[in-house]
Amino acid sequence: MQVLDSRRLTGPGLLLDGPGAVLEVRLDDAIRERAIAAWRRAAERLLQAVGWNDQKVVTRTFRGGVSLAVTGPIDALYAATELNERAWAAAAAELMGEKAPDIGKAVASLLDDIEEERDPVVAAMYQEAKSRGLTFLHGEDLISLGSGSGALLWQVNDKPDPAEIPWNSARDIPIVLVTGSNGKTTVVRVIAAIVEAAGKTPGTTSTDGVTVGDTVLEEGDFAGPSGARMVLRHHVVETAILETARGGILRRGLPVERADVAVVTNVADDHLGEFGIESLPDLADTKMVVAKALGSTGTLVLNADDPLLVERSRKVQARLVWFSLLPTTPMMERHLAAGGTATVIDRGQVVLMNGEQRTVLASIREIPMTFQGVAVHNVANALAGAAAAAALGISPEIISNALRRFGRDLDDNPGRANLLELGGAHILLDFAHNPHGMTALVEVARTIPAERRLVLVGQAGDRNDEAIRALARAAWELRPDHVVVKDMEGYLRGRAPGEVPTLLADEFSRLGLREDALSRPGDELPSVRRALEWARPGDLLVLAVHEDRRAVVELFDQLSAMDWQAGEPLPSPAETYGVSRTR
Repeated sequence: MQVLDSRRLTGPGLLLDGPGAVLEVRLDDAIRERAIAAWRRAAERLLQAVGWNDQKVVTRTFRGGVSLAVTGPIDALYAATELNERAWAAAAAELMGEKAPDIGKAVASLLDDIEEERDPVVAAMYQEAKSRGLTFLHGEDLISLGSGSGALLWQVNDKPDPAEIPWNSARDIPIVLVTGSNGKTTVVRVIAAIVEAAGKTPGTTSTDGVTVGDTVLEEGDFAGPSGARMVLRHHVVETAILETARGGILRRGLPVERADVAVVTNVADDHLGEFGIESLPDLADTKMVVAKALGSTGTLVLNADDPLLVERSRKVQARLVWFSLLPTTPMMERHLAAGGTATVIDRGQVVLMNGEQRTVLASIREIPMTFQGVAVHNVANALAGAAAAAALGISPEIISNALRRFGRDLDDNPGRANLLELGGAHILLDFAHNPHGMTALVEVARTIPAERRLVLVGQAGDRNDEAIRALARAAWELRPDHVVVKDMEGYLRGRAPGEVPTLLADEFSRLGLREDALSRPGDELPSVRRALEWARPGDLLVLAVHEDRRAVVELFDQLSAMDWQAGEPLPSPAETYGVSRTR
């Protein structure tokens, strides 16, 4: 038996509908039911002893383990985590035939923890906000009610008496949650572009950072609760579009308990093996957690071409809106016949369907991000963004105009299928980070004429060996003339340095890549430089860039300003103005 993880949940998650604590335990399947029963007895006894009689215990099994969760008061979540751990310690002792921990000491310690952590004012504000349907956020030493331009904000140490709060002054802006295995950031940006075209100021979070309007507040991975709080407390924001990643959902739960629209783009094999998520159905359940924030009044936008999402949709209470590249399926026909809403592709056009009413938004070829329709994944992303915007009540005309503009400028969707020319070579820059994303990128790359092709690829360490090898196989479908495998030392995530690049290199070798056609220069920026050193006019460099996109783009800009040509020696880092790593 091994405790894998113990953490607090600040919002709805896979096991709980609100705040609490969860523990993952690795154990033999043969003793799992006994372990659950022993933990449940211990947890319920401790909950009763500390006076938390209205809290619940929940379990979820997975291959070789179990997740154990307890709900807890919003102002005592660290204590809830401690209670959960003590309950497991008692269960483990029972299973191993050891002396049970002293329950009296455990309860006394827990009561001390609860008293030290408890904050009746925070608890009262949370409950009152919940009864009013208002967003309540607690973190970064701040408390807020409402969201965006309707938010009220206080320092934790200067919070008011709940009776003195001008509750009617707080209000919520429209909130959109976007999740899925691929396309999340692009869909967030598409929705933001449409919202901005409608005259509203969007606030967005993604794996690239936090943005309000055209202003970048923070760079880096903010697809979790901290980034969401930053946007939702910004008084300029009129609509929030929040990338809601799998990791954030599992680690802390949803960033909000209420949203107006949620989008699930797809479910693909990625990040399996973490937090008890062992299969694609498990992953689908995780993505569908966003529906918990919608209740029966919000709108859930789903990919009708994903069988798992279609199957999971049967339990959803929210209004369903679908998007599909294949609109003639029986399910879609039934949905539209019943007066439902969907965005579909029909005879090369993006069409908004409301029952039998048909509104053409744009030809696929008119949407720059689709590469004349070749980038099928971005056709789907455009459909998802348009469906979400329609659910927000934005007019078809505004959606149409925004789709026709989005993607013309590199800054519209930086790092996602960006095609540029440098020194006579073409560069296709993308975030492809799993086999599904790499396959989509390869489909685009195949349409670009080239004398030779190079692929730069890397992977984070939190994938199993087979998933890492599958990424190499997806890249190999382009039949590249050269492959650059990069290190990602900032994303080792339990792996030894060099372990992931070695797996990738070994798979490329097994597939038939010559030894002299593979380079391993190290981290991302040296790897990009190696790709440029290899390039000649007419070549295509397919670069999967994850860590240092800004530094990479700065390098391209500086080389362009120096009139560097592919085939010429690459200036030293010092000559390119000392481009430095940024994370």
